[in-house]
Amino acid sequence: MKLTWKQAAIAFGLFLLGYFTFNGKLFAQPVEKQKVSIAVGGKNLLYYLPLTIADQLGYFKDEGLQVEISDFAGGAKALQALVGGSADVVSGAFEHTINMQSKGQVITAFVLQGRAPQIVLGISNKTMPNYKTVADLKGKKIGVTAPGSSTNMVANFILAKGGLKPTDVSIIGVGTASGALSAMRSGQIDAICNLDPVITMLEQKNEIKVVTDTRTLKDTNDLFGGPMPAATLYASEAFLKKNPQTAQALTNAMVRALHWLQKAGPSEIIKVVPESYLLGDRALYIAAFMKVREALSPDGTIPEAGPRVALKALQAFEPDLAGKNIDLGKTYTNELVKKANLKFK
Repeated sequence: MKLTWKQAAIAFGLFLLGYFTFNGKLFAQPVEKQKVSIAVGGKNLLYYLPLTIADQLGYFKDEGLQVEISDFAGGAKALQALVGGSADVVSGAFEHTINMQSKGQVITAFVLQGRAPQIVLGISNKTMPNYKTVADLKGKKIGVTAPGSSTNMVANFILAKGGLKPTDVSIIGVGTASGALSAMRSGQIDAICNLDPVITMLEQKNEIKVVTDTRTLKDTNDLFGGPMPAATLYASEAFLKKNPQTAQALTNAMVRALHWLQKAGPSEIIKVVPESYLLGDRALYIAAFMKVREALSPDGTIPEAGPRVALKALQAFEPDLAGKNIDLGKTYTNELVKKANLKFK
């Protein structure tokens, strides 16, 4: 049967979205890899809420995927899982794509979860009640999710802006939940660079003084001088080339979750998020969500200026990066997101 130009155009459009027609019926193109392992550093964090929504609402299953999510103490540990071959994909911070390329390994972010880092530096009111400037942190202990993670990188950037080097402080991994709260309350650390809901809990109990906050777009732009891409899904260049339909299916599920989050109310989110993520306080979780809501990406697109801003931030405390030829075009792609947004318009 000969197709009209209009039918051919529709068929081509469906093909781009990952579908094909046969005998008048619509079929999704099969994924190359049904079982996909995703590593994440602190899946309870609001930073990774889109991943949780996609998983809990069955969006990955709807795309023909069986996703296994492995949780680690921080993003650096999740990255190690990818490098070591025990994970296919990481739900992690964008800047890891730059750092890994500087070490000769190309990994590519293909869907954005957060358009602001949501990372907060808080000073202990218990051990540093007289804190005035970043210089006061010299010789002190700063708790991060895990050494080498995004929280560590943001802490280093803040220190650099205040005239300190990473070696001027002690960095301690405290995780993303009860361990972080315990470390702060027991006086094991003098400051904390962490995310919600942990930060909001410490704020509400007046246990920390917030000195740097990247939960809003304005504060993020003020600190970094432009848009700073945060949580993404990223994978090796080889994985994306070998499994294009699988990567598209992952992106479809994540973009669908981002669209759902744009419309969902706090009460709806509470029903979806696992009880263990709430740290025993639903009202606090809702308050934390409202603080980071605008930081969530509306559609998964990585802003064009974002990679340049991230590279500049890393160069502020990693001098070795200044001499490296980083191809920012290889650190991200928006092609999969474009197709996913056509599907869920």
